[in-house]
Amino acid sequence: MTIEELFAADGPIAAAFPGYTPRAQQVAMAQAVEHAIRQRGRLIAEAGTGTGKTFAYLVPALMSGGKVIVSTGTKTLQDQLYARDLPLVRDLLKVPVTIALLKGRANYVCHYHLERARHEGRFLRREDIAGLQQVERYARLTQSGDKAGCTGVAEDAPIWAHVTSTRDNCLGSDCPHHKDCFVLKARKEAQEADVVVVNHHLFFADVWLRDEGAGELLPACNTVIFDEAHQLPEVASLFFGETITSGQLVELARDARAEALVIAKDYVRLPQASEALEKAVRDFRLAFRPEPARLPQNELATKFKEYEARLAELGDKLAALEGELAAQAERAEELQKCHERATALREVLAKWQGGDDEEAVHWIDITPHGFMLHATPLNIAKLFQRQLNSGQRAWVFASATLAVNGQFTHFQHELGLWEAETATWDSPFDYKQQAVLYVPRDMPEANAPGFTAKVIERAWPLLELTQGHAFLLFTSLRAMREAHELVTQKLKDAKLDWPVLLQGQGSRTELLDKFRRSPNAILVASQTFWEGIDVKGEQLSLVVIDKLPFSPPDDPVLSARIGQMQKSGRNAFVDYQLPHAAITLKQGAGRLIRDERDTGILMIGDTRLVDKPYGKLLWKSLPPMFRSRELDTVKRFFEVKRQHGRPQDDQQTGPAPAEKD
Repeated sequence: MTIEELFAADGPIAAAFPGYTPRAQQVAMAQAVEHAIRQRGRLIAEAGTGTGKTFAYLVPALMSGGKVIVSTGTKTLQDQLYARDLPLVRDLLKVPVTIALLKGRANYVCHYHLERARHEGRFLRREDIAGLQQVERYARLTQSGDKAGCTGVAEDAPIWAHVTSTRDNCLGSDCPHHKDCFVLKARKEAQEADVVVVNHHLFFADVWLRDEGAGELLPACNTVIFDEAHQLPEVASLFFGETITSGQLVELARDARAEALVIAKDYVRLPQASEALEKAVRDFRLAFRPEPARLPQNELATKFKEYEARLAELGDKLAALEGELAAQAERAEELQKCHERATALREVLAKWQGGDDEEAVHWIDITPHGFMLHATPLNIAKLFQRQLNSGQRAWVFASATLAVNGQFTHFQHELGLWEAETATWDSPFDYKQQAVLYVPRDMPEANAPGFTAKVIERAWPLLELTQGHAFLLFTSLRAMREAHELVTQKLKDAKLDWPVLLQGQGSRTELLDKFRRSPNAILVASQTFWEGIDVKGEQLSLVVIDKLPFSPPDDPVLSARIGQMQKSGRNAFVDYQLPHAAITLKQGAGRLIRDERDTGILMIGDTRLVDKPYGKLLWKSLPPMFRSRELDTVKRFFEVKRQHGRPQDDQQTGPAPAEKD
């Protein structure tokens, strides 16, 4: 059966979905994916919201008969593909393919660490003890060991760190529970399956870098499909670089101490060295300002007077622990593993101390309670291309946001995909009739004092109009928190008891569930909620974005890349910063219209979108919404839609000045 027949009005897909109507964009994308698979080619495919891109790549992938890896940007989509979409397509096509889900090892219960946590009895909080008991019950019943199946324990509960393994503390074949290991079972199923669903982080860590022993997947694979492919450059930069974290160092110290107390009780210098390293980690963090920051290594010595001394102490204490572990490593495999970890961490730390080179920037990410030391490559295209050329297979890169004003140059340049076929299919939604883009007049400059207050002032009439049902999205955490206070006060003054949800007051899943359930809800968030969120219907009628999402120019990686591009004679703003902002803005705007029956308002408070010459490229990259700078016009558009359904033409809402641009 051909692609056209499968997606036809009388085909098997239509039979499975009452009310189904064929979409030309979906058929065209499926044909392009089919061609790429057949030719072992490379395809970059942008499909607008509502195209049905998941089925458009799954149908030809399952029809191909070869081994397929599907990689997603989020575990949410990964679970959806495995549990719902793939079984559905397999049944529709009646093809005998096997499907496997593979996640990183931190997602699987570890029998060894679970047993150790139970015997050590270190937990004081009632929630941790209850969580441990629930995980124990789950481990006895589950076939997969996937923590997502343990519904009684939150995904971010502290207990998970004690009952799962890492690459560093896994005992491998020396583990007493090796035969029952959930990670090994998942890997075996993945190696034997026809279709394997992973996420981008695991793909790079396991399949390309072969860090965790799953390097067998890629050589046997005929097709790799990346959904949410716009995330790849950032994820690839992370995995092609090197990172050492305070968490890794503290975990090494605690594991070494715990093993010493069991295996080497007579050797007091080992727990002493462990405690000294833990103290050095804390002292190093205290050398910096309390609030989180991202700073280049070459500025640290001048900004923080204790930095160099604390860094030297950290290196000394790590080396000292490595030496004590070496002296005891022969006594047990557990101590040998700790010694290997200490050596690897010391080598990475020494390289980081060496400073920037032409290929990478060294920087620190200071978190509220710890730190991460990164060496990030400035150009991943060569590294990525080397992997692409390692075998004959098809590569498909799919997303709703890859092109900038119809061009894929930015994405191709970042990943070295110059020879790839490119195609874009517009959304089937009628954005002109479903949504209005509003850029208020008389806004201060985006970096002016009082800007956030003015954004909320301009958004308030819209919040009253839509009765809440809004996402307020900000480009910084500081602006997000200020906006939350302002909105809460306005609701109080207006005597309105609408729920206001704030990013950080619960997991993303919990906040979304509350938002979907709560009438008149307002969600105030930062960039965590700019993508991967799907709220259909009237529950989300307004999206407010405060500023154009340009990355801060003092970001150490961006600053180094700008410098490198300027040296080579390229315009960093035009070639990198502007396209990156356009893709991010398109992601945020994409939260509004998720269904052909949706309607709503997108407000962007940054007048650079209209006033600056480059603004045209940004709004042309957005869905083709009706545009206006007049509040009355925006109100009329929304009221007409709410009362009479979709407006029939622009005359119903009056002319919009921005429409002439």
